[in-house]
Amino acid sequence: MADTATMPGNPLAQPLTLANGVVLRNRLAKAAMSEALGTYANRPTPALVALYRRWAASGLGLIVTGNVMIDRRALGEPGNVVIEDETDLPILRRWAQAATSQGAAIWVQLNHPGKQATKGLNAETIAPSAVPFRDDMAGLFATPRAMTVDEIQDAIVRFGRSAAICKAAGFSGVQIHGAHGYLINQFLSPHHNRRTDDWGGTAEKRRRFVLAVQAEVRRQVGPDFPVGIKLNSADFQRGGFTAEESLATIQALAEAGIDMIEISGGTYEAPAMSGGLDDGRKASTVAREAYFIEFAETVRAAVSVPLMVTGGFRTVAGMTAALRSGALDIVGLARLLAIDPDAPRALLEGRDSAQQVRPIRTGIAKIDRMGVMEIFWYAAQLKRIARGRAPRPAESGLRAFLRAVLHSGWGAFRTRRARS
Repeated sequence: MADTATMPGNPLAQPLTLANGVVLRNRLAKAAMSEALGTYANRPTPALVALYRRWAASGLGLIVTGNVMIDRRALGEPGNVVIEDETDLPILRRWAQAATSQGAAIWVQLNHPGKQATKGLNAETIAPSAVPFRDDMAGLFATPRAMTVDEIQDAIVRFGRSAAICKAAGFSGVQIHGAHGYLINQFLSPHHNRRTDDWGGTAEKRRRFVLAVQAEVRRQVGPDFPVGIKLNSADFQRGGFTAEESLATIQALAEAGIDMIEISGGTYEAPAMSGGLDDGRKASTVAREAYFIEFAETVRAAVSVPLMVTGGFRTVAGMTAALRSGALDIVGLARLLAIDPDAPRALLEGRDSAQQVRPIRTGIAKIDRMGVMEIFWYAAQLKRIARGRAPRPAESGLRAFLRAVLHSGWGAFRTRRARS
């Protein structure tokens, strides 16, 4: 943790040195977004190289990739990249170099979707326990099968293997995805994890999986390669992962040697990460912009690990105030970079972006209550940037949804064909 309160000038532009000696050139990070730019066989593509080259040129200090899966049998959506062996090392090296050659650090976000996988995409869906989605989302997501102990151990080893390949490819680090309702978050949540064996039943047993994943990743990449994690402040879901349990998990991860913690929150069923729960937030929290700033202050009092907060930032004033408060060390941006990929350049110069993130709505209440629009609409903008085109900040939410549904159905079919 650095003392940003004593920094002269724009704190966004100040470097950050991690405990292992790795230096990030500034405090602006691109947080993970799902690009869905892989092939139907789940291999990386030149489109990803082009997209990340554009972001690195904007001056970002840290770039976190979106949703790279560790198991070809467990995809979250069509177009996910999977890293489970060294087959794609040449294109992975190009992807890494697109950022590192321009001075940015690039960390691969490693993930397993668990139950949060599009229905029909995988041969079966597995999770800690066989807990279905709520009724209005059951049409999109299948009820999972509870994982066996052998499958749990296999997933742990796969996280480590994927991280080692990322290191070999020249990426700067990895981020374990432990948030937003995916597998690690499912293990942490008493709503999703109803196991009675050594992997569930108490808060300590529910966090055993994430600690095992961290330990295996560290074992396979060594002591000097940065390993971070994205973790929910809470699930904002009845019976889910609470702020108290999150703080205890963060303390355990810090003791185990995690290099950075990104704080977010919510799941597809309760999408706090995209502002889907804004109505209940206090006016003082809204004014401070960051959705999870108050929880970050609690974490900062408990651990000294560098903290990244993503969600809600709108202005240079809000970002610099958050940094100067000492509650966080890195400002995470996501959706803004899908509609203005050059925004970091302006922010580092002390100017606000000309674009403002807005809620994406289709006008159909049942759809708008889900978190999926924040994936579908923004993924479409990322595809435009990757093709060298300008994003469309005013594009219709309904149009993007219909196009995404068609793509998802066709993509699931093509993905299954590619694996047969």
